[in-house]
Amino acid sequence: MHLFTGRTTLSKFVIEHLGGDSEHASLAALLVDVAAAIKTISAISGKGALGGMYDNSGTENPQGDHQKKLDVIANAIFVEHCSFSSPVAGMVSAETEDPIYNSGDLLQGRYLLMFDPLEGSAQIELNVPLGTIFSIHEYRGQGKPETADFLQCGGRQVAAGYAIYGPATMLVLTAGKGTYGFTLDREIGNFVLTHPDMQIPADTTHFAINTSNERFWEPPILRYVAECKEGSTGIRGKDFNMRWNASTVADVHRILMQGGVFMDPRSTRDLDMPARLRLMYEASPMAFVVEQAGGCAITGRERILDVDPDTLHERVPVMLGSKHEIERIEQYHHEFDTGTDKPYQSPLFNTRSLYRVEN
Repeated sequence: MHLFTGRTTLSKFVIEHLGGDSEHASLAALLVDVAAAIKTISAISGKGALGGMYDNSGTENPQGDHQKKLDVIANAIFVEHCSFSSPVAGMVSAETEDPIYNSGDLLQGRYLLMFDPLEGSAQIELNVPLGTIFSIHEYRGQGKPETADFLQCGGRQVAAGYAIYGPATMLVLTAGKGTYGFTLDREIGNFVLTHPDMQIPADTTHFAINTSNERFWEPPILRYVAECKEGSTGIRGKDFNMRWNASTVADVHRILMQGGVFMDPRSTRDLDMPARLRLMYEASPMAFVVEQAGGCAITGRERILDVDPDTLHERVPVMLGSKHEIERIEQYHHEFDTGTDKPYQSPLFNTRSLYRVEN
C-alpha cells in the first residue's frame, strides 16, 4: 500500500476547497495547470549540472538581470502549460517585458496570471533551493486584456502561492481560505496535502535580512535590527537568531514553517532602484500567502496588499512574517516619519541589565 494512499491530492483539494460551481471550477483547473508547470520545472531543475542549464543564456530580463538558461526554459514551461488553458485571458512574467496573451477562442478567459518562473536562479550553481511564485487575479473585461488590466493591487488576488525546489518539491498556496502546503510525490506524480492550514506564530526570535546592506538602510530598520542583535542584554530582553538564504522563496518558506521575520527594506544603495522585490510577482503573492497564514506583510509604511502598481515590473520594500514583530517594525517607521522615534523603553527591562533599577 502506497504511503500516501487515502491522502488528499491537489486536484481533489481544489475541487473540494473552492466549490463545484463553474467559476470556481475554472480557477481549480488553472491551479492544476500551474501545478503541472511546477512539476515540469521541478524535474528539469532537479537534474542540476547534468541538465546543462546553469550557463548564462546571453539575455537579460526587463529589470536588466542576466538570465540563466534555466530561467528561459522555466518561463517557456510556464507559458506552455498555461497559455492554452481556457481560464487564462493573459499572463505577465518577471522574465518578459510585455504581457503574454492567448489566441483564438481562448480570449474570453476569466483570469490573469502573473508569475516569476524561477526565483533565486542567481545562486543556481550552489545547489540551494530555487522557487516559483505565482499570482492569479480575476479579469472582468472582454477580449484581449490591456496592460492596465494587470495593474491590480494584491488585495484583489483570488489565489497565489509558490513552489520550493529543495530535497522535496513543495507547493504552498492560498485561495483566500487559509494557506496549505503540498508535497510532490514523484512516484505517482501528484502533489499531496501534507501541511493543512499553515499558521505563522505571532511571536518569534528569528529574523532574515542581508546585513551587508546595513549602511544603506533607513533608521527604522537600523533601530529594529540593532535591538534584535543586542538580544537579552538589550531592551527586547531576549536573544534573536538571524538567517539569510538570499532566496525569497527559501526565506519565506522557513517563516511559514517556523515563524520569523523576512526583511528586504528600502535601500539607498542604488537610487534608481530603492527596492529589490517585484510587487506583482513576488511581494503581493507572498503577502497573500503570509496573511492567510496569520502573519503580516508591509512595505514599512503600508500593507503590501493595498499597494496599487503603476507598472508591470514595479519594486517595493518587503517586510513580512510574525504579526507582532511586523507591527513593531511598522510602528518604528511611523515614529521615524513623525519625528517621535525614541529608543523603546520597557517597563520591566533595562538597556544593559536584565531588570530596571529605580533610584
